[in-house]
Amino acid sequence: MAGERYDVIVIGTSQGGRFLPIDLARAGKRVALVERDHLGGVCVNTGCTPTKTMVASARVAQLARRAAEYGVRTGPVSVDLAAVRERKRAMVAGARENYVSRLAQGGLDLIEGEAGFTGPKTVEVALKDGGTRTLGAPVIVVDAGARSRPLTLDGARDVPVLDSTSIMELEECPEHLIILGGGYIGLEFGQMFRRFGSEVTIVQTRPRLLMPEDDDILRDDGIAVLTSAQPERVEDAGGGRLRLLLRTAEGERWIEGSHLLSAIGAYPQHGGTRTRRGRRSPGRQGLHRGRRPPGNLRTGRLRHG
Repeated sequence: MAGERYDVIVIGTSQGGRFLPIDLARAGKRVALVERDHLGGVCVNTGCTPTKTMVASARVAQLARRAAEYGVRTGPVSVDLAAVRERKRAMVAGARENYVSRLAQGGLDLIEGEAGFTGPKTVEVALKDGGTRTLGAPVIVVDAGARSRPLTLDGARDVPVLDSTSIMELEECPEHLIILGGGYIGLEFGQMFRRFGSEVTIVQTRPRLLMPEDDDILRDDGIAVLTSAQPERVEDAGGGRLRLLLRTAEGERWIEGSHLLSAIGAYPQHGGTRTRRGRRSPGRQGLHRGRRPPGNLRTGRLRHG
């Protein structure tokens, strides 16, 4: 086994094995932890922590509007989305720093860079600061997280399309947010931005959302829910607005909005990692080409090329 020797190599710090390298180091193993982006992975940086922080702000806005029901008098309620975003960023930074502080374990080496398999038990890391390091271990754990599935709808390249990360960086509330996808991500952002004050329409291709009662809950919040609606095309409507063509049981239907969120799902964050030839592998390609190296582990449902 060539290169620097470790007992375990962990690639990525996403939710599936975020604390695994820490526990292994405490158990006396020599561990290499490789991360190419922000420490903490999806949950800390673009998933649980930021979304739940913004959900809390949306909940406060909703309660403030309903204050009279509780015998509390308030004035007009408005949402400063830029301030909500800054609070979210601060919470993420704090969570990231807390995670980094836990990495100060004897026997754990943090290596910042992008890893790619060069053999069944070896990886090469292209370091952020330049150069490469070759690492070897009998056990390699892939914990690379997930990323948003790209929207392939006709016309999507001609209009701004938000995903679950970029929508949390908006400075102002959308006038009318159209959401493609009735899964948990679409529902969470739909309710959040409705409570912030946006008009919201959720478009779901299936006959229902996650559960039958979800439709009633969202409609009670004033969210338009369109089920069994197939998006056909999106186009620029001028004036910073867009139009979406839907195919429904009743025929074609156009809806117009100011922002479009693609919440059609995610897939494993392993496309774009380096292969043994040093090239980036496109699309759904795995961390290596060909057969999965024997003896390596993965967290979640990582599919290989």
